[in-house]
Amino acid sequence: MRSEVITVQTGRRPAVRDVTAEAQQFVSGEGDGLLHVFVPHATAGIAIIESGSGSDDPDLMTAIDGFLPADDRWRHRHGSPGHGRDHVLPAFVAPYASIPVLGGRLALGTWQSICLVDTNGDNAVRQVRFSFLPG
Repeated sequence: MRSEVITVQTGRRPAVRDVTAEAQQFVSGEGDGLLHVFVPHATAGIAIIESGSGSDDPDLMTAIDGFLPADDRWRHRHGSPGHGRDHVLPAFVAPYASIPVLGGRLALGTWQSICLVDTNGDNAVRQVRFSFLPG
């Protein structure tokens, strides 16, 4: 297995960041296999979603705000107001995804992108680990 960590700037507000290009660069030149994408954070996740058309940010963030509001209902209360919802996020947007790789190319659908989802404005920098398992 080959593995690498990249750093992604997410800023001080909830954000969705497309990391598809970085993932493709990581698997470029490989044969067939499986790319595993993982975020080692308790308040972030990985989504396979269309990006750049509004489905990612703001639509995904609007949906998350609807079912996980950033208010004072959460028992986990350290950090920014509503931070408890950030710790619940990975139950809905998993901290990992696996993508087939065929001939060194991500086997994503036409409109699919790999996106880091970060609702936690307390941390402006995130890590994403790419691991390639050859077939």
